[in-house]
Amino acid sequence: MKRIIYAALACLTFASCEDFLDKQPIEQIGTDEYFKDEASLEKYTNGFLNSYTPSSGDVTRGDGNCDIIEVKQTSSYLYQPVWNSSLQGGWSNSTWNFVYYINTFLERMHEAQGVSEAAFAHYEGTARFWRAWNYFELVKTFGGVPWYDHVVRSDSEEDLYKPRDSREYVMERVLEDLNYACEHCYTSEAWVDNQKINRYIALAIKSRICLFEGTYRKYHRVDPSTGKAWDPEYNKDNKWLREAADACEELMEAGVYSLVNSPADVATQYRSLFTSPSVLKQEVMWAREYNDEKNVRHDVTWYFTSGSMGQGWSLDADFVYTYLNRDGSRFTDRADYKSTTYAEQFENRDYRLQQTVISPEYRKLVGGTSKLFAPDLSVSYTGYQVIKFNIDDDSYEASGICWNCLPILRYAEVLLNYAEAKAELGEFDDAVWDKTIKPLRERAGVDGTRPTKIDEYLQNAYYSTDDGNPKITDCDILEIRRERAIELLLEGRRYDDLMRWHLGGLLNKQWYGIYIGEVDKAYDLNNDGVNDVCVTDKAGSEPGVKYIVRNSERALEDGASGRLVYNLQRYFNEQRYVHPIPKTALDKNPDLGQNEAWKKHPRTLRRPVGSGRPPQTSDP
Repeated sequence: MKRIIYAALACLTFASCEDFLDKQPIEQIGTDEYFKDEASLEKYTNGFLNSYTPSSGDVTRGDGNCDIIEVKQTSSYLYQPVWNSSLQGGWSNSTWNFVYYINTFLERMHEAQGVSEAAFAHYEGTARFWRAWNYFELVKTFGGVPWYDHVVRSDSEEDLYKPRDSREYVMERVLEDLNYACEHCYTSEAWVDNQKINRYIALAIKSRICLFEGTYRKYHRVDPSTGKAWDPEYNKDNKWLREAADACEELMEAGVYSLVNSPADVATQYRSLFTSPSVLKQEVMWAREYNDEKNVRHDVTWYFTSGSMGQGWSLDADFVYTYLNRDGSRFTDRADYKSTTYAEQFENRDYRLQQTVISPEYRKLVGGTSKLFAPDLSVSYTGYQVIKFNIDDDSYEASGICWNCLPILRYAEVLLNYAEAKAELGEFDDAVWDKTIKPLRERAGVDGTRPTKIDEYLQNAYYSTDDGNPKITDCDILEIRRERAIELLLEGRRYDDLMRWHLGGLLNKQWYGIYIGEVDKAYDLNNDGVNDVCVTDKAGSEPGVKYIVRNSERALEDGASGRLVYNLQRYFNEQRYVHPIPKTALDKNPDLGQNEAWKKHPRTLRRPVGSGRPPQTSDP
C-alpha cells in the first residue's frame, strides 16, 4: 500500500460549509470563478468560521472528560483500561482537510482584485488564526505533527511521506500565525459585534495557547511525545508565559470588554451569561448564537435534564467544597464539612454555586407554574445537578430545543489567563490580584481580599502533582486555580488544564455526592416539606421520592451513612498525556514514528472499585 500521511488530501471538498464553495476540488476553480474581490475573500473565510467554530456540544460538554464533573459516558480514551494505536483515531482526511483549504486560500487570495492591503492582511490573519487553532488541537493530542504552510499536492512524495516535525517547531509556527492575526485582524465594531474572528479574539486565544504551552513545559519535565528533555532555547526567558501575559495586557488595555457586574444582580448575573437569548457582548467575546425565528436552535437544556440520556451530569462533592463562603472564608475549615446537609452547603456560599447547580431556592416552570425544584437523582448521580446552561422551564426539556446563546470565549478567561501567567512568571502582586481575581470574586458576592495562607484542602485534594513533583506551595497559584475551576466550569477548559499542569492522575479519583445521614430514611433536600431521596436496600413507595438502591455502582461512603459514592472508573497514567499515532497513519507512512510512551505494548490499568488512588499499572 502506498505510504501517505492522509489519503487524497489535495482533492477534498468543503462539504460542511453549506453553499459558499463549489463542490468541485478547489484546484479546479479558476480566478474568474472564485477569487475575484473582497466579498469572495470574506465568503471563503466565513467557511472557516462555519466549519471550525466549536459546536454546542463542544462548548457545553467538554468538561465531561475532567475530574470535577461526574458523567457516566466519557471519552473512550479514558474509560477503556487498555488503549493502543489500533484504537486511536484523529488522523483521517477530515482531521487534516484544514491544511488544504487554509493553505489554498493563503496561496490564492491575492488573485482578488480591488482589495486594500489592510483587507488582504485581515483575511490572511483570519486564515492563519484558523491554521494555528487546528494545529494546536493536533499538538495537544499527539505532540509533534507534520507542519505544512503550503498546499500539499497529490504527487508530492516529499510532502506526503515526510516525518513529523517536532512539537517545538510546530508551536513556533503556531505562534507566528497567531502573532500575525493579532497584528492584522480587524477591530472595527462591525467585526467585533458579529462574532467573526477579530484582533481581540485572536489575542485571547493566543493567551490561552501560550499559557498552555508555557505551563506544559514547566510541569512536564520531558516532552511526553519524545521522552526527552525540552530544548532550553524553545522557552528561553519563559517566552510562552511572557507572550500569554503580553497578549492579555494588550486586550485588557484596549478597554473593549469588561465583566458583566451589577451588585443588584449578584444572585443571577453569572448564569445570565449562559442563558441569555442574546450575546452579552460586554463580556462574551465569541459565542454560538441561536435564533428561534430563524430555526437555529440547540438541545442543551434537554441534554442536561433528560433522564433518557442517562449521563448523570453532576458536580463532585469534593469540588463543591472548594467554593468559598461569601465572607472569603473556606467552607472546608468547618470540621463537619463532609456531613453538612444539602441545604447547609448553599448557605452564604459563593453565588456561582447556586447558579451552576440546583440549590434549595431553585425554581422552575413546571407546566407553566413556578415551583421549587429539588435535584432529580434519576438524572444527577451525585445530587449536585447541573443547571448552568439550562432554561428553567420544563417545556424546553420536553421539546428538546433552546436558543440561548452559548459563550465560546469570555473576558473572564482573559483575566484568569493573565493572573496565572503573571503568577507563573513570579510577577503576581496586589495590583494584578485587584484587576483579575478580585473582580471575579466580587461579581460572585465573595469578599475579594487576597488570601495569604495556603488552603491545605485545595492543595491536597486537587493540586498535588501525580508524578513526584513538589506540591504547589504558592498561595496565589492555588487561588488562581480555584477561581479558574469555578468560573470556567463546564466551558471545556478543565481537561486541558489538567494536562498542562501534569495532573492527569486526578481523572482516576473516587466520585462523591451529597451527604445522607441514614439508610432507609427519606430526606427533603430543598426544605419544601416534600421528601426527595432515600438510600435503601429495597424499593420504596413514597410519592416523589427517588429511591437509590445500594449496589456496586452507587453506595454510601461509610456503609449505612455518609456521602453518596459513585463508582465510575476512568483510566489515566503517564502514557496517556499524549495519544498514540494511529496505526492507520503509521501503516501509510511509517516515517511518522510512534510517540515514545506508546512504542511498547499497551499497559493495563487496574483500579480497585471504590478506591480514590491512581490506578496501578501491570503488564499483560
